[in-house]
Amino acid sequence: MTSNVAAFGHEAGEPLECLTLAIELVKETTNDGAKACGLRIGGGIDQDPANSPYSYPDNGIYITHIEPSGPAEKAGLKIHDKILQVNGYDFTMVTHEKAVHYIKKYNVLKMLVARQGVPDIGRSVSVVKPVVYTVQ
Repeated sequence: MTSNVAAFGHEAGEPLECLTLAIELVKETTNDGAKACGLRIGGGIDQDPANSPYSYPDNGIYITHIEPSGPAEKAGLKIHDKILQVNGYDFTMVTHEKAVHYIKKYNVLKMLVARQGVPDIGRSVSVVKPVVYTVQ
């Protein structure tokens, strides 16, 4: 039997509440001259999510640690954010090693991340049916 559970324990076809955020992280130079982003990641398509210390529900790349006052925290990233893209590169189907390599490669990371949950902003949200256009 296969499972339809995907990101954040979400069942395919069911509503999913999450934020998708565009975040720019600028690395800082450390005392030894290295560039640091102030985060650690876990996951990847080559990893078994069952072995994750956080029991992530899929093979995505997740932020597992944020250095206090580091570039990642300053940029607004949070532990358990799921990285979807970095500088336009798709992180949804990437190995752990490739993700680490890609993050280390650039001094500025333009990231797209998913964060579970939607903050209550004190207003109701209505569901809008999609409009389908047919090109002839």
